[in-house]
Amino acid sequence: MTQPILQFGTSRFLQAHVDLFISQALESGNALGGIAVVQTTDSADSAARITALASGRGYPVRIRGRLRGETVDETLTGSAIRQAVQARTDWARIREAVCGPVQIIVSNTGDRGYELDERDEAGRVTAPAYVPHSFPAKLLALLYARWQTQPGAPLSLFPCELIERNGDTLRAILVRLASQWQLSGDFVRYLSEHCVWANSLVDRIVSEAIVPVGAVAEPYSLWAIEAQPQLRMPCVHPSIVLTDDLKHFEQLKLFVLNLGHTYLAECWLRDARAPDETVCHAMMDDALRAELEAVWMDEVIPVFEALGKRDEALAYRDEVRERFLNPFLHHRIADIAQNHAQKKQRRIVPLLRLAASLTQRAGVCIDQVRLKSAVQCLAPSATDDQA
Repeated sequence: MTQPILQFGTSRFLQAHVDLFISQALESGNALGGIAVVQTTDSADSAARITALASGRGYPVRIRGRLRGETVDETLTGSAIRQAVQARTDWARIREAVCGPVQIIVSNTGDRGYELDERDEAGRVTAPAYVPHSFPAKLLALLYARWQTQPGAPLSLFPCELIERNGDTLRAILVRLASQWQLSGDFVRYLSEHCVWANSLVDRIVSEAIVPVGAVAEPYSLWAIEAQPQLRMPCVHPSIVLTDDLKHFEQLKLFVLNLGHTYLAECWLRDARAPDETVCHAMMDDALRAELEAVWMDEVIPVFEALGKRDEALAYRDEVRERFLNPFLHHRIADIAQNHAQKKQRRIVPLLRLAASLTQRAGVCIDQVRLKSAVQCLAPSATDDQA
């Protein structure tokens, strides 16, 4: 494999986000180069995508929706993926690429992508022919091989999983694994000090897959990346923002868009609403729309106001409202409601805790009756400090 960008994951999200950005940047000469994609699972759907991507013919991304009041309906072509392989069967080629031309590693491995597998052990993971089971062990094995062959070559890693400070988190997992497995101290320092781990936030609703490869997505897109020294970017694109305040973007997305989705899912479950209801259908229900608008205005915006960011939050709320009212995306609330209790823990509980902290520190009073009601069924330890 000869591409400078190696990507773990074949999801429709990556196809319509990072991969599409790089495709568009390549057309204008503003990208580092093409992408080699690695399928990390043995699922039939992923295998079909890999076969289609390996053809090199590109794939369609249909962009549908409203953007700043204008209707957008266009089909773009993703063309940045030049090679596609399967980890289990093509491991030697992947190792060779990481020890050679790769300068950027991108990943999006799903909700459980950072989980470890007890079958992976130190002696086996560092053996050239062994294919680790978990994604962290796969990455550790590849970086170990790179360190052995070209320890001075620059490398930037861009985890795109929806985890706070995803770069720091993934680095910590690999450093801990390397230490537990008693790998060289020089290698541990290589992971910590030489490799550049980017913290970033991805934001685009990609509601449907096109079979065998391709996606349907909204017009809005953002990839906010925390600036740091030595970071090598895969491309330049209008939707990519380098920032010194990534937390600002994370809080906006988590407490407005993600929380909004989860609140709609809470109402969908509570009221036993239609099984095939979409976000747009829910927003067309006046009573439900009013309930969500009240949560945003009365229980979310005051937190940002206390942080001195009311105007930014209101502007983002307006963008999210337009996105939720997109009639073209079949974004089912049943899909959003999966892992609902965990999502409430990640999306609502932190806001309640932040509001409680602001009340104690700044003396503001933020009443969050609806949100507290939405999480009252969670474990008491999750909400004890929110009263």
